[in-house]
Amino acid sequence: MAQHWDETVDFLIVGSGGGSMCAALALKELGKSPLILEKTDRIGGSTAMSGGVLWVPNHPLQAREGVNDSEELARTYLNAVVGHDAGPGSTRERKEAFLRTGPKMIEFLEGQGITFIRAEGWSDYYDNLPGGCPSGRSLGVPLLDAAEMGDLYEKIRVGPMPFPVTVAELRDVTLAKRTPKGMLTGLKVLYRLRKAKSGKPWLGVGVALQARMLMAASRNGVPIRTDTAVLDLIEDSGRIVGVLAQNGSRPIKIAARDGVLINAGGFSHNAEMRQKFGPKPAFTDMTNANPGDTGEMILQAQAHGAALDLMDQAWWVPGSKPPHGEIYMHVTDIAKPHVIMVNAKGQRFTDEAGSYMESGQLMYAQGLPLWAIMDSRHRQRYVWGTQMPGDTPKSWVESGYMKQADTLEALAGQIGVDPAALRHTVDRYNCFCAAGRDDDFKRGARAYDRWHGDPRNRPNPTLGTLEKPPFLAFQMYPGDVGTSGGIVTDEFGRALRPDGSVIAGLYATGNSTASVMGRAYPGAGASIGASFVFGYIAARHAAGANSYPPEAANKEHERP
Repeated sequence: MAQHWDETVDFLIVGSGGGSMCAALALKELGKSPLILEKTDRIGGSTAMSGGVLWVPNHPLQAREGVNDSEELARTYLNAVVGHDAGPGSTRERKEAFLRTGPKMIEFLEGQGITFIRAEGWSDYYDNLPGGCPSGRSLGVPLLDAAEMGDLYEKIRVGPMPFPVTVAELRDVTLAKRTPKGMLTGLKVLYRLRKAKSGKPWLGVGVALQARMLMAASRNGVPIRTDTAVLDLIEDSGRIVGVLAQNGSRPIKIAARDGVLINAGGFSHNAEMRQKFGPKPAFTDMTNANPGDTGEMILQAQAHGAALDLMDQAWWVPGSKPPHGEIYMHVTDIAKPHVIMVNAKGQRFTDEAGSYMESGQLMYAQGLPLWAIMDSRHRQRYVWGTQMPGDTPKSWVESGYMKQADTLEALAGQIGVDPAALRHTVDRYNCFCAAGRDDDFKRGARAYDRWHGDPRNRPNPTLGTLEKPPFLAFQMYPGDVGTSGGIVTDEFGRALRPDGSVIAGLYATGNSTASVMGRAYPGAGASIGASFVFGYIAARHAAGANSYPPEAANKEHERP
């Protein structure tokens, strides 16, 4: 059927998160014309609000810095963590595509002027498994002076707490009251914050990553339109050929010669979808995903025949709800000494210093309410959420957000837990601390566990007794930084139907897809790394360039 088009491009990209600008840069290098549409008023997606880390095994910085890694080691590890039956989004072919293309993608971005840094010691999350890398496979970017962005700074998404730290400093700043390096890092951060008051700020973590990607896209003439929502995909003879979009009150039809890439995030802020697909109770007030993470592009793809999978999954993070409305995520906080998590029976149920996604899954398995129990030393020594150590707002107590008592038994009464059970749990845990070995959950046995611990706390940096009153309790929830289920795609990033056939012209990456990582999280930045890699693969495949695997790309490439 003949269509009237208002505009025609080679490749249309929906959403401006992780892999979008990477895909656009790959297309520009091939002489193609990409267009990125972003429905919100800011560019960067949830990636800009994240830690800004990419997990890419065997990347070139490892070789340069003498880190032992290889494709085979990474394959062994990925299979050990993810497994061989994690669903249609995590096939052998997709995992191979991720492993083989990741290093090439990093080299490509370096050629585009993106500078990466390693976080030495930020271990794989299951480094004890075969192929695990204790020194880490994660990458971040250096700090960026926002003044270098010029007018582009007004377009980038900045999270509620723009923290001017690099990926290499994230761990040290949490130890500002405990180690000389932590204190120095804390002073650096204070200096950067004060300096920012006289002008544009220093940008760190996720916003620094996406700001650099935006600058590279701008240098290469990539058009990015904000406040432009995609209302529907346009299909012709079984192929996606463009989109119906809207900017303001004017609907426009945009043709895409080579295809459409959906990278619009998941559905963290869509209460109806979370209630339908996700575990119960479903939360939309415990997510740190960007406000545009509302899932309509996943549903549009499904309406055009796409299969969905892993819709009950998210990148879970244990969190809490302080009284002032901010969401706290406690990845590093609960890995520190002098705190545990317990269920309604007063029992521990997880390695508090382990993988946050796994902890979130276990939180749902336990059921609410759940509690973080700590003694006074944790509050004096370590950050809780964004609250600095030793500084506890009165509103925490007045609102009931923080419970406190001089004995564990009294605290148990306040939170509705059996006092004898909580006392037994804490006494058993304290014995583990004295021995430096957690016989129940092996907390501190992995390099990753110890990474977020306190090196001054011996013999185990993450095991510290609960003995010094007052004792404190905070109700905990399974928060998230984005959902991780969606459109099923193949090794080229192409959307698939339930029968495994390809929807011609439709590609997807990022949190809009059923994750290649399945129901697991191998290391820091696994979601962002995969989003970048499959955005890069999809763009090159759509353009007819050699993609993974080289000998199959041209044969498999489909054109109208």
